[in-house]
Amino acid sequence: MPVLAVGVPEELSARVPVEQREPGLDRDGVRLLVSRGTEVSHHAFAELPGLLRAGDLLVVNTSPTLAAAVDGRVGHARVVVHFSTRGDDGRWAVELREPDGRGTTRARTEMTGVPRARAEEGEGVEGRGCGGLAGTRVRLPGGARLVLEEPLSARGERLWWARVSGAGVPALLREHGRPIRYSYTERDQPLSVYQTVFALPYADGTGSAEMPSAARPFTAPLVAELVSRGVQFAPVTLHTGVASAESHEPPYPERFAVPEASARLINAARAGDGRVVAVGTTAVRAVESAAGADGVVRARTGWTDLVVTPERGVRVVEGLLTGLHEPEASHLLMLEAVAGRAAIDRGYEAAVRGRYLWHEFGDVHLLLP
Repeated sequence: MPVLAVGVPEELSARVPVEQREPGLDRDGVRLLVSRGTEVSHHAFAELPGLLRAGDLLVVNTSPTLAAAVDGRVGHARVVVHFSTRGDDGRWAVELREPDGRGTTRARTEMTGVPRARAEEGEGVEGRGCGGLAGTRVRLPGGARLVLEEPLSARGERLWWARVSGAGVPALLREHGRPIRYSYTERDQPLSVYQTVFALPYADGTGSAEMPSAARPFTAPLVAELVSRGVQFAPVTLHTGVASAESHEPPYPERFAVPEASARLINAARAGDGRVVAVGTTAVRAVESAAGADGVVRARTGWTDLVVTPERGVRVVEGLLTGLHEPEASHLLMLEAVAGRAAIDRGYEAAVRGRYLWHEFGDVHLLLP
């Protein structure tokens, strides 16, 4: 059942970045819908410095986007491996999908009538759910091999823990990977299109399978203007895994870090007159995972399985800058936790009427107290 009743016409999907839709514009050329409770106003994203105030704190995710899609073969069948999350033991959580003939992918079809021995040898495997069978072998470029070992979660078999041999995964992604692309987009894009201005490289090659897209409209000049007006930035990290394009399931556990310096900035803003505004749902998940029941944020590094819902609520975040999500997306529960159901209903109705654009290359929504 959809979280929201509003319908989003297909033509409101942003198929390419704004700088390709409208030459002459930069990333900050997208539109900005602002919700203050149920009051809605319409702006250009470049107006953001005038909508915030000195002392406000923007929490930003420094995770870089990975070229996480790699072509492979299971037996004679073509597959696309989406590398999601690096485990502490060196394995990676992956999703096996099949090409759809249009440059994107679809969930793999149900496996029928394939003996287990043949599946383990990679022969004739047509998929099971969205993944495969334990022991399924995938041939990757450059002589690398991937073996599915066990499902990531008891919730289903879309994501599997897998072990790669014959190549390191970071090198494999650099040499043979491309950004994950969804069916509403028009064409493949270079990885640079998916990197935000806040992205930092990580020595172990980890990053996000999908772009922390709420931060995409920021440019270096816009960041400089915000700083000059007294807005501060608190960097955190959350390496986001692949979302389900079909079922909009809640997020799986993800690696995150909230540094000591950022924890201090957040606590200081809350103790003063500043508002803590998260840039993206990933930043919300990281900060709220580091917040105690007393609302104090402490430095933390590890894995989080927190799902922010209206029932759980938020302890720290007062505002949220986010993209526009599909009406059935689980992320909307987090938006409702931050701003309330009435604000989300009103904002999304206004976004549809105003012909705002959806998804990672689309317009953005600022939720303020």
